[in-house]
Amino acid sequence: MSTDRSAQDFAAFQLPSTILNALTDLGYEQPTPIQTKSIPLLLSGKSILGVAQTGTGKTAAFALPLLGRLDPELQAPQVIILAPTRELAIQVAEAFKSYAKYLDNFSVLPVYGGQDMRTQLRALKRGVQVVVGTPGRVLDHLDRKSLDLSNIRGVVLDEADEMLRMGFIDDVESILSNAPADCQYALFSATMPPTIRRVAERYLKDAEEVRISAKTSTVERISQHVLMVDNAHKLDALTRVLEVEPFDGMIIFVRTKSETVELSEKLQARGFTADALNGDQTQATRENTIARLKKGLLDIVVATDVAARGLDVERIGLVLNYDIPYDTESYVHRIGRTGRAGREGKAILFVTPKERRLLRDIESHTKQELQSYEAPSAEQISEQRIQQFNQNVLDTLESQNLEPVKKVVLEFIDNHEIGLEDAVAALAFQLQVEQPLFPVLKDLPQIDRSARFKKNQDGRGGNKRRGRGERGEDDIPMERYRLEVGRKHKVMPKDIVGAIANEADIDSRYIGHISIHENFTLVDLPTGMPPELLKHLQNVRIKQQPIKIAKDSKPFPGGKRGAPKRQRRK
Repeated sequence: MSTDRSAQDFAAFQLPSTILNALTDLGYEQPTPIQTKSIPLLLSGKSILGVAQTGTGKTAAFALPLLGRLDPELQAPQVIILAPTRELAIQVAEAFKSYAKYLDNFSVLPVYGGQDMRTQLRALKRGVQVVVGTPGRVLDHLDRKSLDLSNIRGVVLDEADEMLRMGFIDDVESILSNAPADCQYALFSATMPPTIRRVAERYLKDAEEVRISAKTSTVERISQHVLMVDNAHKLDALTRVLEVEPFDGMIIFVRTKSETVELSEKLQARGFTADALNGDQTQATRENTIARLKKGLLDIVVATDVAARGLDVERIGLVLNYDIPYDTESYVHRIGRTGRAGREGKAILFVTPKERRLLRDIESHTKQELQSYEAPSAEQISEQRIQQFNQNVLDTLESQNLEPVKKVVLEFIDNHEIGLEDAVAALAFQLQVEQPLFPVLKDLPQIDRSARFKKNQDGRGGNKRRGRGERGEDDIPMERYRLEVGRKHKVMPKDIVGAIANEADIDSRYIGHISIHENFTLVDLPTGMPPELLKHLQNVRIKQQPIKIAKDSKPFPGGKRGAPKRQRRK
């Protein structure tokens, strides 16, 4: 199989032809800056310390060269990648599979909490070459002696600062201490706090630093807008936007997997060609959905953050954030799905009144104020429908033989002595019954985006001391939950944070106060957790103990309305 133009730039790295052919199939064109700097160093056997933001192409930067250095005859772990979340571990494992499409006998295994340990044990016993895992589950396998690191040639720490923030850094160091002294390292982090720097100095001796400066060019070339809307009117606002906004292809981002299905079905019922994209789908299903989007057989994809990572489809001209992300990096990553390869793009963000603080965080991070966007009015939608109606009529005149139909119309007019204009108007009315040219729509409530939170009773600005039902960090409304796991199970705060962040796809800083007791734990989580997500969390295990999460009605221990701060992670 020959290598065509799409992989020529990657061919300069002298990667194996099997990998270049896979890149051609994936449509990869030019390497990103982090790939250009990292791949040659890793191919030469050097360790690297990469400082780059999310969405810069880090996965390919380490996966491609490490795949190129695998021993195909050895069915034992040769590369291990540590990732902070189960979603990222799955994503990286799937990326390895894609890049290794033409490699013989290649095997990769994601290992993470929440998955049946027996499945992972069987796969490890059969033999795998690449292991991608969360720190806690990797440690579990090391303790069980089911994971042997003696043949490891490369170790990757992906999103190291996130692992630090989630309390996993001690676990990471324990794993690194079990790796061979002469193995190759690659550490990637968006920031370089002192703790991460210390780990790098200890384990990545003589590593070369690869630094990609944080740029705002991605967001600068994207027209960004914000629509203030309450939850009850989101779907109405969305359908209005879809009617008036010109786009070839688009992505709608939501928070949960179930919502991708629900919203895509609602859009299909309204006549839009939409489909869901989420992590619960098989890889084949996701690939098929993306292929249809690329070919123009699908116009709208409703996706979660994880499922859309690395998605690069040229025809995406509009990104709509139906649910605002909890962290600013996710926002930048989302809108980066449009405006690709220097093209112009547009992004619209829906924000509810309770989410104003998150909007301010995004504007601060991107260093620009999002333009206010008003939901299209009935008059605007009517104008758009009339234009489309006119175009359809013109297209029909040009493409169809209308003589037989003309004869029917003229006979109808003669037989009933009806004017030609009246007959045409009656026919036009029939055509627009399902989608009226003059729709009657209720005005959406106007919400002031600049409103601030109410003052305290003493008249000063700011929020009150946080208690039950009040706002937590970043002004996210919180509710208290009880987990049936406690000190007797040797649980620590980092275990709680890691499990919930992984399974619920919640940024760790939005997991509030944690109070661990002998037989149970209390934790504050964002208000409005979806029922299907809570049902899923019911079966999540921490220290092999089902957490059986449920809302807690009792006040936080301590006698004060304000909850104690989260316990220090050990």
